[in-house]
Amino acid sequence: MKNIYLLGATGSIGTQTLDVIRQHPDKFRLVAFSAGRNIQLTQVIIEEFQPSYVSVISEEDAKKLSHLYPAIHFGFGSEGLITVATYDEVPGDEHFVLSAVMGSVGLLPTLKAIEMRRTIGIANKETLVTAGHLVMEKAKQYGVKLLPVDSEHSAIYQCLQGEDSKAVKKLIITASGGSFRDYTREMLQNVTREQALNHPNWSMGAKITIDSASMMNKGLEVIEAHWLFDMPYDRIETILHRQSIIHSMVEFEDTSIIAHLGTPDMRIPIQFAMSYPERIDLKQAKSLNLAEVGTLEFKPMDFERFPCLKMAYDAGRMGGSCPTVLNAANEAAVDLFLRNKISFLGIEEVVYEALSAHQTITNPTLDEILEIDCDVRKNIMTKYE
Repeated sequence: MKNIYLLGATGSIGTQTLDVIRQHPDKFRLVAFSAGRNIQLTQVIIEEFQPSYVSVISEEDAKKLSHLYPAIHFGFGSEGLITVATYDEVPGDEHFVLSAVMGSVGLLPTLKAIEMRRTIGIANKETLVTAGHLVMEKAKQYGVKLLPVDSEHSAIYQCLQGEDSKAVKKLIITASGGSFRDYTREMLQNVTREQALNHPNWSMGAKITIDSASMMNKGLEVIEAHWLFDMPYDRIETILHRQSIIHSMVEFEDTSIIAHLGTPDMRIPIQFAMSYPERIDLKQAKSLNLAEVGTLEFKPMDFERFPCLKMAYDAGRMGGSCPTVLNAANEAAVDLFLRNKISFLGIEEVVYEALSAHQTITNPTLDEILEIDCDVRKNIMTKYE
């Protein structure tokens, strides 16, 4: 029985994680979870899984829930997230923290969980984008395994099983192209929030769906891959693949390429990370039928069409505090777009302005990263609100 500590239970990755736990009650036990403002769904999860600890965003909601469920401990805010990741009042030999929260709020809970030597499932790419050098250094220090949950990074991880990492020539990350993959730059001038949220292949949360449309999501994945697999940026390639059947590929020095294929179902990489190194049955999942798929298409990535992807590569290569700025500015810009404060193309403008104004810190400390993250968001909101 593996104890599961789930950050972000009411989001897209979170609810699919709960489905995996639901299907394998003999293997996984939900000990603690965090939720956002969806208190109705939070109550449904509490009643089904009977966790020991729950954290929500507001203190008021935590107090209301504690009256309804007196046998359960409740917390709130950033401290509540840390407590979910480090909760230590349930016995067990295996403790697995799955970080499925959105944004840089996942950083501190992840670092604290690493200090407790808990295996981490990373679905929160912003943690590595914001402070990859600190997270990987701490994971190495405490001997902690970081298991990728993003479909692309899980694919690379699986392709590398049993292989000599020194023989890797490059990583190839695929991208569906998002909601606007067939749009020209001119056609993007007046696209709406609703159009951007209509992803052709995947069912995801709002923020990731917008990032997929701008291709920033792929840029963040490139930075994440750099840290997870210790790979230089000039050996990480992105390629447009409409069908989302090949999730990533690895090319080796002898020019052989190993690809990971599967249906676009996030439960596959979630369950792989949770059950690793064992593979278990994924119930109610559709097998991939290549005869039905028929054709797999690939196109080179156009940096002029997708400037957010280029900015991510540039920020990653500059390193230091630049990826922190990239991520914070993008989160703020996407929030503004979702609230109809800026246009879709305004997202890339906001990010570009923030990066252009920033003076890079080469090796930022945790305190400096948190301060930069806060300042970037504050400056953007002050300008556009």
